Amino acid sequence: MLITISRLFAAGGSPVARSVAQALDWHLVDNELVERVAERAGVTPEEVAEREERPPSFIERLARLTAVELPELFLPTADAVEVFGEAHLARITRTIVEESAAQGRCVFVGRASAAVLARSEDTLHVRLVAPPSFRAKVAEEKLNVSNSEARAILDERDRNRARYHREYFGRNWNDPVNYDMVLNTGRLGFDGTAEVILARTRSLGWGG
Repeated sequence: MLITISRLFAAGGSPVARSVAQALDWHLVDNELVERVAERAGVTPEEVAEREERPPSFIERLARLTAVELPELFLPTADAVEVFGEAHLARITRTIVEESAAQGRCVFVGRASAAVLARSEDTLHVRLVAPPSFRAKVAEEKLNVSNSEARAILDERDRNRARYHREYFGRNWNDPVNYDMVLNTGRLGFDGTAEVILARTRSLGWGG
């Protein structure tokens, strides 16, 4: 039994997941996953978090394409790990998500867990959305930025998450068909959203 929570940036994925995990007495897989990926990759958690929230540079994309299309011309260097950092981290993340899922009774937040576990049985895939105005306010408070800066960050991070899913999983991150439930935290609130998820777990006989 597993729950994955995909979310638009600042739509409340972490607080909703925390409430659900606490009510079910399940393991929450959120920021600790970043720490585990960092440890396995030999980098800091800050580097992993930064890598996840920004698109690869043109040079990184060019190097990746060259290595795939013209491998005989690609000579590995000391910078190779950095150049292919995102792809490397994506593979590690997939492995850790699968390892955690094998233990059962987990609530995953993001990290493409819905894509990784798309074919897993007894898994509830939830998507959280909210209006830009609601999310911008959350981002303002969380990041201590202006409203205009918050809106720019929303757009950038959502675009990057969509690109990440498309490039590494061939998946449309925004397609509601990929989820069992799509919930608007701007209308339901974080607590109300958690209650809707828990109601579904009760109907499945998972407790909560």
